[in-house]
Amino acid sequence: MRTASISRTTKETDISVSVSLDGTGAYDVATGVGFLDHMIEQLARHSLIDITVRATGDTHIDFHHTTEDVGIALGQALREALGDMTGITRYGDVHLVMDEAMTRCGVDVSGRPFLVWQVEFRTPKVGDFDTELFEEFFRAFAMNAGITLHVTNLYGSNSHHIAETCFKAVARALRTAVEPDPRQTGRVPSTKGQLGG
Repeated sequence: MRTASISRTTKETDISVSVSLDGTGAYDVATGVGFLDHMIEQLARHSLIDITVRATGDTHIDFHHTTEDVGIALGQALREALGDMTGITRYGDVHLVMDEAMTRCGVDVSGRPFLVWQVEFRTPKVGDFDTELFEEFFRAFAMNAGITLHVTNLYGSNSHHIAETCFKAVARALRTAVEPDPRQTGRVPSTKGQLGG
């Protein structure tokens, strides 16, 4: 079973995350940040990765610490669940649309963390959520998951739609990349014989 559970406690946040890579996209998310909950639910549903998140944080200050730390914990859980990455497809990419917005995402489950974030929002907030925090979330997620992640919004005018296409695009690319490849059974998809080093 490709599953993992992570707990992370600091003076700013208290977070627990569990994932199952071979799930159905089930989710149970409560971070205290409504829009972040909504986006992680999209991540679960469209990746078919079961995700449970419980988080409390210093949201009386702002949503930064909670958002970043959830990204850290979720990334750590994904990395642990992947194990040595034997038999995975490794790569995934997608162009994803929602109404007027289109976002492109490519992912390499390589063990080498990197984020390219080419996304601009028309507004500084979606509801009460700062749009600059989406990059913080995905940076924390990619760095701790050990994945190379490129996200580019090609166009769009509605900030909610742009954000949602980013999360759904990452989800769909991850779904492909972490999926077992029947032609790779028993081997790591790299000429090095290993990923992440």
